[in-house]
Amino acid sequence: MLWTLAALAAETPENDAAEEVIVYSDLRRRTDRETPVSTTVVTQETIARRNATHLEEVLNTAPNLNFSMGSSRARFFQIRGIGERSQFAEPLNPSVGLVIDGIDMTGLGTVAGLADARQVEILRGPQGTLYGANALAGLIRITTNDPSDTFEAEGTVGAANYDTLDVRAVASVPLSPTVGVRVAASHLQSDGFYTNDYLKRDNTMGRDELTVRGKLVWEASPRLAARLTAFHARAQNGYDAFSFDNDRTTIADQPGHDDQITTGMGAEAAWTTPAATLEARTSLAISDVGYGYDEDWTYEGYHPDGYSSFDDYQRGVSTASSEVRLVSGEDGSLFGGHTDWVVGAYTWDRTVDLVRTQTYAERDFESTNRIQRRALYGETTTKLDSPLSFTLGLRGEHHRITYSDNDGVSGNPGEWLWGGRLAASYGFGGASAYGLVSRGYRSGGFNASPDLPDANRQYTTESLWNFEVGTKGAWLNGRSTAKVAVFYQARENVQANGSLLIRREDGSTQFVDYTENADHGHNAGVELEGDVQILRPLKAYGSLGLLNTRLRSTIPDAPYDGREQAMAPRYMGVAGVRADIDVVYGGVEVEAKDRFYFSTRHDTQSTAYALLNAHLGVRVDPSLEVMLWARNLNDAKVYTRGFGSFGNDPANGWEVQDYLQLGDPRVFGVRLTGRL
Repeated sequence: MLWTLAALAAETPENDAAEEVIVYSDLRRRTDRETPVSTTVVTQETIARRNATHLEEVLNTAPNLNFSMGSSRARFFQIRGIGERSQFAEPLNPSVGLVIDGIDMTGLGTVAGLADARQVEILRGPQGTLYGANALAGLIRITTNDPSDTFEAEGTVGAANYDTLDVRAVASVPLSPTVGVRVAASHLQSDGFYTNDYLKRDNTMGRDELTVRGKLVWEASPRLAARLTAFHARAQNGYDAFSFDNDRTTIADQPGHDDQITTGMGAEAAWTTPAATLEARTSLAISDVGYGYDEDWTYEGYHPDGYSSFDDYQRGVSTASSEVRLVSGEDGSLFGGHTDWVVGAYTWDRTVDLVRTQTYAERDFESTNRIQRRALYGETTTKLDSPLSFTLGLRGEHHRITYSDNDGVSGNPGEWLWGGRLAASYGFGGASAYGLVSRGYRSGGFNASPDLPDANRQYTTESLWNFEVGTKGAWLNGRSTAKVAVFYQARENVQANGSLLIRREDGSTQFVDYTENADHGHNAGVELEGDVQILRPLKAYGSLGLLNTRLRSTIPDAPYDGREQAMAPRYMGVAGVRADIDVVYGGVEVEAKDRFYFSTRHDTQSTAYALLNAHLGVRVDPSLEVMLWARNLNDAKVYTRGFGSFGNDPANGWEVQDYLQLGDPRVFGVRLTGRL
């Protein structure tokens, strides 16, 4: 579609040159076009156009990026088919990093709100040099707006169906020519999309989410600058997502919950000289995470053979990181000014204290898991006299886990890990082409449950080699932009999800989740993104991800042997048009995704779907704007999570069947924004 429209664009008047987008995630700040890796940058314009309040509402714009609800919100992400899907009692080794304003929120995406977000960056493929063990599959970074040079204030009130109310406010105040402060707050409340027939309630999957954020930027001198960031986020969401009929009507007498309260702080400073810039940053995030659900999904008295049980998890999570980085300047380049360089040291500590309360357990289960990462890294970029440049990066990391629980399981494994990348980039006109070889890793560990046999206790480190070629740039005199990446990834000792099913005497079931190593796997595909100005007010845009995956294992009866990997749709994409004519703007788009397996331990799949989204806005004057928006206008059925290896309905004799969680139905609303 985009390539056909590009031919039309060649005949339209030239518009302004395409604006260069800066990628903040890389070791050295540079434009998206100059970054030799497959990237998606979701801009503030796209966030507003979708009326997105949470990260999950923009993820489908990025090729080969999927997510699992886990509970009420997308907390787990999969890039190119690699990533976690849920977490119960076992410790988690994430494959996709999540960073918000430099504060590490990996595995804590429930509070990934987008209030006052400037952009969302997705880096696909292993980020072994950049981020290390928690970025085997890639990295997601949310960057919010810095204080402005002049006073700004903005307020937004939105309303939507399902009794949804969204309120946001932003104020940016320059305290002096060198000091600026910006404060943003948002609150979203909604009944959610499920009805509990037994309790006669329509809010047992409701959302109540609050975020308050502050930034202070100080330009102390032409050489010294500092930034302080602090935020507090609270999500008190319901979790009542499963029914025997796989619809939005439940009968649980103890609806679950999905709560998270996080307070995060970060500080950055940069001292710049002609030879080099010394960058230092540190962050701390304290989170209380609660997750619980009605295990039987019913009420007492539903059936004579029924049972009643609730499973609750309360985690205290503390994450601290520090980094010192030295980045070469113009006078510090090596080899006659041809080679730029970066060296740095990084520390990351996370402690997770878990208390699990379960109806049938004799006592609460308690555990403490601490992960320590210490890394040194370096990278050089050599620019020849021609438009050809080479990037070589390497990271060495020591990873240690200290675990103990009140079942007597403990351990203290540690190991050295390494990753890196070698890239060649060639610039031509307003575009570039690159080739990339990179290596990522995910640390090994051990499974904690005392019910596991010794053979399932340990699992080893997974590694991944990524081979990629691509091109990025502006075309047609700036009227079009396009990015294409083709990749092949070879995975060794793939960490796959396994589960033991234990049947209790009363007919109820207990799961013991654990991690095991498949032998190897591959992930290959194509990623395309682009837009084209058809006429001055009219633009077409789109993205497409194609993915082919396989897992191989010698483990007897492994259900995933020779099969596609979980959470890896063979295609996904977006195609749309948008127009901006004087005071009126609007657009429509189609968002599509293929079916995919939900897990490596069973064969339950989602269904393929296509959604229709739309928006229409009017700028009443420079200070007032009204927008109507809708997602999933065609009310397509979307499944975001599924189970398929057990039966939970005593009325049909506990027959094994598929159980599916539904995503958002048709949602529409209005947003009013005022500015000073």
